[in-house]
Amino acid sequence: MRFGPVPIDEAEGAVLAHATTAGEKRFRKAHRLSRQDIEALKAAGVGEVVAAVLAADDLGEDVAAAKIASAMRHRNVEVKPAATGRVNLHAEASGVFTVDAAMIDAINAVDPGITIATLAQHAPVEKGQMVATVKIIPFAVAESLVDSVVRICAGREIFAVNAYRPVTVGVIQTMLPGVKPSVLDKTLRVTEARLARFGGRLTAERRTPHEVAPVAAAATQLARDNDMVVIFGASAMSDFADVVPAAIERAGGTVVRAGMPVDPGNLLVLGTLDGKRIVGAPGCARSPKENGFDWVLDRLVAGLEVTAGDIAGMGVGGLLMEIPTRPQPREPAPQPARSALKVDIVLLAAGRSSRMGGPNKLLALFDGEPLVRRTAGRALASKAAATVVVTGHQRERVRSALGGLGVTFVDNPDFADGLASSLKAGIAKVAPDAAGAMIVLGDMPGVSSKDLDSLIDAFRRAGGRSVVRASHQGKRGNPVLLPRSLFAAVAQLEGDTGARHLVEAEGLDVIDVEIGQGASIDVDTREALEGAGGVLQD
Repeated sequence: MRFGPVPIDEAEGAVLAHATTAGEKRFRKAHRLSRQDIEALKAAGVGEVVAAVLAADDLGEDVAAAKIASAMRHRNVEVKPAATGRVNLHAEASGVFTVDAAMIDAINAVDPGITIATLAQHAPVEKGQMVATVKIIPFAVAESLVDSVVRICAGREIFAVNAYRPVTVGVIQTMLPGVKPSVLDKTLRVTEARLARFGGRLTAERRTPHEVAPVAAAATQLARDNDMVVIFGASAMSDFADVVPAAIERAGGTVVRAGMPVDPGNLLVLGTLDGKRIVGAPGCARSPKENGFDWVLDRLVAGLEVTAGDIAGMGVGGLLMEIPTRPQPREPAPQPARSALKVDIVLLAAGRSSRMGGPNKLLALFDGEPLVRRTAGRALASKAAATVVVTGHQRERVRSALGGLGVTFVDNPDFADGLASSLKAGIAKVAPDAAGAMIVLGDMPGVSSKDLDSLIDAFRRAGGRSVVRASHQGKRGNPVLLPRSLFAAVAQLEGDTGARHLVEAEGLDVIDVEIGQGASIDVDTREALEGAGGVLQD
């Protein structure tokens, strides 16, 4: 492949490196130029273009990515169509992701132009979540390189989503004088909620004295009727011969591992009894916050073997005390006052309204006011510090509709490439001292200033570390408020990928705020817009 300036007379079949305009016609980045395109560019006075000229043995980026993805062996994974040199792979079931790291490393060593990225080993995933992506960086690569990757993929599974199974679980809770029944009741509720993620079910509970014999008897009984037994000790394990591990052995079971290098979660016990798994839960498992118990439980429910060596290997990454999903670190870093956390709004107004069949929905009138002006006005009236408006399609008309408002404009010349380009343009304009950015869609007439303030208030109460998302009747919607920790990830987005992917992929705590029907009403179609009270303008 040859890349660089190409005389227009030699550019037929070349792939554009940048979006290029010929009069009223705009050619997108990565567009392959036809003879008709060449004539249009020449008529517009274009003498040369920056482009990639493919050699006879080159494969275009989409063809190369698709060929590699189709050569991979995997389970419970859906392969999406290739676009912009990328093939995304998504989970077909909820479960635990496993990957052959050596194969991934071998593929990435073939050539810098061919890449594959995946989730971490044993990452929990939800159905529909992206688990891997194949990306061809240049516009084309040599077919021989692609063939080398195909050979690496042959013969064994490269990754899989190990689907969760609807297990049945029996719970034992031991008691000592002074243990409140309300604590035991809460533990049951938390455990039931944990199991609900997998479709699992808590079938029975036994409350026993904190003594070896009664715990062993209860474990024997529950193991007969359930797939797994979980024991919550009234007192945390303080020795490897303490009540819980000793009870597993008294019942005729085997202690696989007592203690784990994950904090919180150090005091977990894992054993087997009559072919069933017995887990002595650490005290932190009484809380819904992530801890080492979750790491082991996820794998067991997904049907994966968990050995003593597996647990011993959890130390790297096992320091969970300051991850976003554990919002009370033992040694918190100084933080600004929550009420002082600054939030900017990024208002996306660059889209083409393609489903409207012509008119720009953002210029439709609601009570005599253009929709985009109505949305911007509500943003400005909120507690947000500033409002950044991203323009693209019909930028001058959109800017005119916002005349006189105190917003900051940023133009996205690549708006036709998809949502990611507008997100990146807007986030890049957010103030350096902003703790977060709220992504507001320009076509949601039902979202009020009060709704925006509710999201900002929730973000501040969470210390500015969580994703805050509008919802309606338990279903996620928009707007979405992203903490600054996600800004770098936004810069890596491509195509039509939006904030939802980041929320799923980055593993941050997510707070859903019920704001009513406005969270789910957008006006993508003429019928929806008119049903919401809008009047389209030509």
